[in-house]
Amino acid sequence: MEVFLIKALQLILCFSILILLHEGGHFFFAKLFKVRVEKFCLFFDPWKTLLRFKPKRGDTEYCLGWLPLGGYVKIAGMIDESMDREQMKQPPQPWEFRSKPAWQRLLIMLGGVMVNFLLALFIYSMILFCWGEDYVPMQDMSMGMQFNSEAKALGFRDGDILVRTDAQPFRNFDSREGISNTYRQLSRARWVQVLRNGREVTIDMPQGGLNMLDMFRQQPPFVLSYMPFRVDSVLAGSPAAQAGMRKGDRVVAFNGTATPTWNDYNYQVAQLSQRLVDAPTDDSLALRHVSIAVQRAQGMVDTLQVLLTEQLTMGVVSRSLYSYYKPVHKDYGILASLPAGVRHGSEVLGGYVKDLKYIFTKEGAQSVGSFGAIGSMFPAQWSWHRFWELTAFISIILAFMNILPIPALDGGHVLFLLYEIIFRRKPGDKFLERAEMVGLGLLILLMVFAIRNDIVNFLLK
Repeated sequence: MEVFLIKALQLILCFSILILLHEGGHFFFAKLFKVRVEKFCLFFDPWKTLLRFKPKRGDTEYCLGWLPLGGYVKIAGMIDESMDREQMKQPPQPWEFRSKPAWQRLLIMLGGVMVNFLLALFIYSMILFCWGEDYVPMQDMSMGMQFNSEAKALGFRDGDILVRTDAQPFRNFDSREGISNTYRQLSRARWVQVLRNGREVTIDMPQGGLNMLDMFRQQPPFVLSYMPFRVDSVLAGSPAAQAGMRKGDRVVAFNGTATPTWNDYNYQVAQLSQRLVDAPTDDSLALRHVSIAVQRAQGMVDTLQVLLTEQLTMGVVSRSLYSYYKPVHKDYGILASLPAGVRHGSEVLGGYVKDLKYIFTKEGAQSVGSFGAIGSMFPAQWSWHRFWELTAFISIILAFMNILPIPALDGGHVLFLLYEIIFRRKPGDKFLERAEMVGLGLLILLMVFAIRNDIVNFLLK
């Protein structure tokens, strides 16, 4: 329950910041061009508003809704999700959105996207300024990588050190973004150069590339860092502690199957989890009672009998990658952090856009999630570093998604305004109303589908 609350609080704080600033972008340009904003609402407020406040001399009512799925500003004289037809039937007023020049209306609609994009770049810059950057260069990973059978069929071997593709060198593999970038490079490569036993070997990749989603979803995945399963700590009272496991032990076998690495052990646990799912009539207690062979610090091997928890954990913490490799640390001054943050944010956005093609595959559609999927990205323990990384990432994705030319999104309004600027002809109000309804319908269907995926993924855990 505590883990759920920590993740939920991070998600709500992240969304609150992004929604306030996104809607604030629309609000800023509306006020700049003297357009009346009737309502500014954090979160949605169907049927009930938790808090509301309106200054005596102001035109805007500020509200707090109860449904944390978004927010909105109600701009006078605009066809939006409020579908205020009565207002649109009245003669246009000077303070209304529809009375302003098209270029001003365009900036009002772009305001939220602009703020989200600039916010992401700013956060990435400040992360580099405050914490710097820590990473293990790929060439320093002397134990190399571990590959699955599909990768080995192409010519890769366990222990290979990834050097470069035909497009660019590999940088690192010790962060979520580093792993994603490595997979992205491999999926598009025509050839890959690796260092094997001190000499460089070139491996030809399939013509047309590989499917990156498949590479991730394979069990085990296409490539992982080669890392022994050496115990860093044992939780007091855990199954491992009761069985006699100690710090410094190295797990070398699981139920008689060799597990020389942490990845091998995780794969065996995943196989056991599948057995529990596929064979519910089996005695789960018996299945969870496993034998673990450990090599002690003195070199001898002991076989321990361990009763795994219902989550198939045994209460040990493995040594991290940084215990085997010394990371490179790079500090950034305020001036250096700004261009570095812009460059990093642009790379994140570019990678996301390139990967969108997978959405139109069966596997990609199944990976679409809503707030449950987003919330699961946050760590179980509060980390400001990780919180701001995820906030920047979600902000830049929110900017991109909102600018898509879909009615009911900012991009839909921008599309119609560009049409008006180019052809000097404004789309009719009836057309805009219908387009808004179609867009809202599509968004609702997408949200229902994403929530359905969240529920399915939760039940399969």
